Amino acid sequence: MLRKQKTNALLYETFRWLVVPVLLILGISLTRASEAQTQPGAQASEVNKFFQQYAGLNAEEVKSIHAGNPVAKVLKSPGEQVLVFGVVYIKAEPESYITFASNIEETAKLPGYLAIRKFSDPPQLSDLDNFTLEPDDIKDLEKCKSDHCEVQLPAENMEEFQKSINWKAANVADSVNHLAREMALRALQSYIQGGNSALGTYRDKKDPNAVSETFQSLLNRSKSLPVYMPDLHRYLLEYPTFKPTDIQSEFHWEKVKFGLKPTIRIIQRIIYKDAGTESYALAEKQLYSSHYFQSALDITAAVKDKSQPDDHGFYLITAKGSQQAGLTGLKGGIVRNVATDKTRSSLEQGLKMIKQKLETGAAK
Repeated sequence: MLRKQKTNALLYETFRWLVVPVLLILGISLTRASEAQTQPGAQASEVNKFFQQYAGLNAEEVKSIHAGNPVAKVLKSPGEQVLVFGVVYIKAEPESYITFASNIEETAKLPGYLAIRKFSDPPQLSDLDNFTLEPDDIKDLEKCKSDHCEVQLPAENMEEFQKSINWKAANVADSVNHLAREMALRALQSYIQGGNSALGTYRDKKDPNAVSETFQSLLNRSKSLPVYMPDLHRYLLEYPTFKPTDIQSEFHWEKVKFGLKPTIRIIQRIIYKDAGTESYALAEKQLYSSHYFQSALDITAAVKDKSQPDDHGFYLITAKGSQQAGLTGLKGGIVRNVATDKTRSSLEQGLKMIKQKLETGAAK
């Protein structure tokens, strides 16, 4: 119980740093638009204040943002959290980012991606044709058991691998990958029908991690999200029963470079548009991860620059937060350093690439 309380507290801190900064600048955009029209410097000063006080950027970094350069920074976080903030100013319309982000082929070109594919509606097993585990993961699954497994899995999946696979067969890799695809499809179908309550419990470590509990605790403790984006908050919490018209959702799986080994993830991508403003938000909710990520939520906001009403430009602001296993101790410290540096550099490169594509019109 004590560990669970500590975990929930850490997740709250993750969400506070992950969502509050983005929502604050969204709040600036929404509440100070009229001030900016009569006081051109008001919005700019509020944005600078946000960058310095809530993202911890120094004067040179803020200056670099206004010069059009991408800035990504690892925020201070305890233990098993990784928190990364990034921003770039783009001379284009905010909806151009949503068009770009909805194109899975463009996402695949961003740094860190090894593979990515969008699921059909409804999802099909063929959507997972290139969904393959690493050779080391296949070897680890042979001796995988509850409380001790190198692959992040619920206990029932571990048992199914043990009972269904002939580990001495010549085609063992094909058999493991086929079963893994079936498991991934079943898990996604269960989530589409049952929402957060259908998310599993990881039992690869001594202390189990119930994904639905950690994610719902994270959302329930936020006071800002229901204020600025109430439909998005309810959708994340109440999917699939809550179906607002201002939200679109889709699913994809991805294999990404992270930590010391490639990681497979299943993601729900949610696009939110505020009909009364020119602001957009994109949320990526992790449903499953083969390594590291116990819970993860990325939020990207595309916010018009109200201080320049005649300028077609916007701030693209990203906050990436996750609760991860194995980031403490000697080995964990090494993994943490690799993970945070790779996440920061990939985000900065990704922001630079997105800016170039949107400003030149290359993203179609």
